[in-house]
Order: sequence, then structure tokens, then C-alpha cells
Amino acid sequence: MKIALICKSDSTGGAAVVTFRLMNALRANGMDARMIVTEKKSGSPHVIEAASQNKSLVPFLAERLRIFAGNGFNRKTLFRIDTASDGLPLHRIPFVREADVICLNWVNQGVVSLKGIRKLAALGKPLVWTMHDMWNMTGICHHAGYCQKFLGPRGECGDCPLLEHKASKNDLSHKVWQHKRNLYDSVNINFVAVSTWLADTARKSSLMHDSDISVIPNAFDTTTISLPTKTAVSDNRDSARIIFGAARIDDPVKNHHTLVEATKILADKYPQEAKRLELVTFGSLKDPDALKGVAIRHTHLGRISPEEIRDIYESGSVVVSTSEWETLPGTLIEGQAWGCVPVALDHGGQPDIIDHLSTGYLAPWSDNRKENALRIAEGILWGINNRNSVIQIMQHSVIEKFAENTVAEKYIRLFRKLLNQ
Repeated sequence: MKIALICKSDSTGGAAVVTFRLMNALRANGMDARMIVTEKKSGSPHVIEAASQNKSLVPFLAERLRIFAGNGFNRKTLFRIDTASDGLPLHRIPFVREADVICLNWVNQGVVSLKGIRKLAALGKPLVWTMHDMWNMTGICHHAGYCQKFLGPRGECGDCPLLEHKASKNDLSHKVWQHKRNLYDSVNINFVAVSTWLADTARKSSLMHDSDISVIPNAFDTTTISLPTKTAVSDNRDSARIIFGAARIDDPVKNHHTLVEATKILADKYPQEAKRLELVTFGSLKDPDALKGVAIRHTHLGRISPEEIRDIYESGSVVVSTSEWETLPGTLIEGQAWGCVPVALDHGGQPDIIDHLSTGYLAPWSDNRKENALRIAEGILWGINNRNSVIQIMQHSVIEKFAENTVAEKYIRLFRKLLNQ
């Protein structure tokens, strides 16, 4: 079976990393899977560059210019919005034309346009679209936040908060929403959501309420997991590290303010415990002062290489996610795999990763930030104090749910089902 996996990159960004893993997992299961990308950074012979860098730059810049005009020349939201207005003619690439199944993974930033997706569908192959965030169910945003305009059978995007003074009933968000509705109404697309929460939210949206949606998580390389015996688990009472990381830590989606508030609660309510705690953060910071209020010992590592990440988790006791809208936080899976107890709010794809008090701590979400911070603080202490008793359970859970072979087999079953229809 030939499978074309379309993505912007083979290594930059979360969607790229998990798609590259999926490609290798599918190949290990006998499939001829190859990635079609506009930004190739790996040396893999199975990754096909869709066009030269100069040719790929043309649709990328064209889409950004359209967005820039549509958002009132607001640089602040220029890369928080995607429209798929422009893209490359991927339907002409030989392997795409030969493929039995075409799987879209990340189409934005000039990869393929909505019109281009119609041309891919016209090739007559099953078309699978893996959703890594909310963009498929909204007009232009990847995370809707508290906006609910896209929900309900009659919901329509428009008056978009991201467009500020350019927002109107027929603004850029509404126009793209309309283009997506026309596409979904006329083309047979089989969607895959990477978490139950994402699938449930899509089914409540006006664009996707009657779409065919499967739930298949992202894959993780479980061969890197070393399962310890209970006696081999470190239990250092003198110090405990809390790990918090992201591509960009102060991205609003990551909700880092709740983490800062949680450290203040730890310092105020649990001063003896707080003395032995250290927060270790990694990732870029747009605002250098974003973590200025952290009230416990803190080390910021900045951007790190993929080779460093395992050592960071293995040095920690707890990994924290304070995100409210994340589809399937990879840091929680990585943390579990490498010995950190995950602590998170139950508002997103986190329940697909954490079984509360069994494989981590899942705090009930509140619309009050201080309440969330208190629950995260309590979860951190629970994780530190119970790490020894849950480490084997949570590592086995990662293998059971997210092993590359398990995820690949789910995709293969879906592909075969679509080919036999």
C-alpha cells in the first residue's frame, strides 16, 4: 500500500515530528509510506521535497500577504491565523498520483490550498485528514479559546476576535469558514482526531457535525523507554524537579501564568516542601519577563535539541501542562515515558493520557485561574510523593496507548476499510 503523508516539514513543529514517526511506523508495518513536505531537514530518502525553496516561498508569502491585509496589517496575529488560500500543486507529484491513500497532516503556510485539496480528491484516492488542532472546525484559528461562534449546527465564524478592528460579519474568518463548508460538502474526507476531546469538539461544530471522524493518537517511540524496577526508582528527598516545556513557553495556549501562580502557592502554603523544589523550563520565550514571578528555584534552559530532552525528563519528578485547549500534549507523554509524573488540567486531550491518581494527576478545570493554580500545585505535590508507586504503571500506559506499532496498525485498518468501500 502506498501512502502519501502531506506535511509542511519533516522535523519542525509538533505535527511534523509525529508525522515523521507515523511514516516510519507505517513502513515498519510493510507500507510504502512517504512524506511530501515543503521543508525537508532530515536525510530520510522517504521524504520528498514538494518543490524548491524558492518555489515553496511563493504560496507561503502570498498567503501571509492576504492574511496581513485581512487582519488590518496586524503583526501580532499574522502567524496565529491560517487560511489555506495558496499552496503548491501537490496533485502533480508522481508519488501522490501513485498513492493508494493520501493523508493530509499540516496543509498551512503555503503547503496546499483548499482548492488544491479538491484537486487531490479528484485523483480518486481515499483522502484522510489528521487534525492536530481545531483549525479544521473553525474559520482561521487553530485554538478557538473561549470563542464559540463555530459551534452548533447554525454556528458561523465571523466577527473574529483575532481580527480586532477588521472583524465583521463577513470578515476573513467567515469567508474561510464558507470555503471550508463548501469543500466539506462536496468532497469526501475522512478525518482523524488525535484525541477524544478534539473529536467531540469537532462533532459539535457547524462545519464538522456530520463528518466521519476517527480517533487515533499521535505515536511515540516506546523503544526509548527503560522500565525500572520499583527498587531502582530514584527517591531523592532532598530535591525534586518540576519540568515544563514547549516550543514557545509564553504562547497563550500554554497558559504559563497558571504555572507561575502555582509556584507562589507552593511557596506560601507549603514552604518546607517548596525549599526542595526546582522548576526547570525549556523552550523559547517571546517575553523575557514571562516567568519573572516564579516563586521557587528556577532554571530556564532555553531552546533544546531533541537529543537533550530525554535527559531533562529523566532528571525530573513531575511534568506539568497548564494548557486549557491542547489537543494531545506531547510533553505529558514524553514525561510519562521517561519517568515524570504528569500533572495537568482536564480541559483538552489530557484525559486520553492521564488516568487520575493512576498514571498521573488530572485536576478539574475551573474558569478561575487561581483555582486552577491551586489544583496544579496540589497535583505537583501528589506527583512528587507518589512517583515511586506509579512510575511503572504510567510507563506501561504509554506503551499500551501510544506505541508506534499500535498507532500504525490503527491507521492501516482505517486505510484498508476506506479502500474496500
